[in-house]
Formats: sequence, C-alpha cells, structure tokens
Amino acid sequence: MTLKKYKAKRNLKVSKEPSAKLKKKKSSQLIFVIQEHHASHLHYDLRLELEGVLKSWAVPKPPTLDPSVKRLAIMVEDHPYDYKDFEGAIPSGYGAGTVKIWDRGTYEVEGEDAEESIKKGLKKGALHFSLKGRKLKGAFYLVHLKNSDKDNQWLLIKKDDEFAKKESSPKPKKKK
Repeated sequence: MTLKKYKAKRNLKVSKEPSAKLKKKKSSQLIFVIQEHHASHLHYDLRLELEGVLKSWAVPKPPTLDPSVKRLAIMVEDHPYDYKDFEGAIPSGYGAGTVKIWDRGTYEVEGEDAEESIKKGLKKGALHFSLKGRKLKGAFYLVHLKNSDKDNQWLLIKKDDEFAKKESSPKPKKKK
C-alpha cells in the first residue's frame, strides 16, 4: 500500500488534511468511513481500512440499502488511516470543498484473515464485506467493471439481506 499519489496531489502546508502516514499497528477490527464531499460535484467517499491505509472510492450518489440500486464507485488513491476522522475545508486545488463524515463504523469480511481476503478481492475485482455503521448495515459488494474504458470504475451494490428488507418494506399509511 502506498500513499505516494495522495502526497503528490496535496499541499499539506495549506490543507488541514492528515499527512501521508501509514498506520503502524494492526487493528482488531477494521474500520470504514463514508465522507460527504462537497467539491465541484457532491459525492461520497467510501473508505475501507486495509494494511494501515484507507482504500478509497468516490461514489457520485449516496450509498443505499436498496439492493436494486447500483452505485458507480470510482477507485481513487489510498488515503492515510488518520483521514477517517477528517472533517473540514480543503483549499482550492485537488479535492477542494468541504468534507464531513456521513457514516462510520467497522466492517467484516468472511475468512480467517480479513485483510488478506480484501487484498484477494481487489485483485479479482470483487469484494464482499459487511458494514456495521450508523446508517449502513449489512452485506455489500464492490465489483470492478472490467469492460469499461476506465480501469478504476466499480459498482457498489447492497446485498439483499435483512437490512435491505427493512429499508425497502412499505411504510404504514397514516389514518385520516
């Protein structure tokens, strides 16, 4: 995992974003964060902890618990682990705009070594993970669009599970 691209795109003398440092200690639980980023276009940055950095995807529309809705997710450069807590204004230049935390929590992957499973999934182009956040809960997929003209395009998809059913169940009608 490298933070070279992150560092190259930022002037940390004028930005309050975290410096490009790897997290040294392995976590007992892997974290995720989704940041609402008001840049030239509003989007949501999905970040999954892996080997001391945050693997990152820019999602143009809010993630959803509806399994019938697929969201485009553009893989971007790795971000430092400390970015998980970042909120604030990014000055003009790369990524300019305001950032606030939209959701956060932990995530799990089936298998003995979660990080190894994520690394294999990244190579294969198919990640399967379960989020335990305030807004997003349950199983999700990130699937690489290999036939796309751009190599960084993925789809974020909610797996049909109990959380999806709760979200999409009809709301009771109010009595008149």
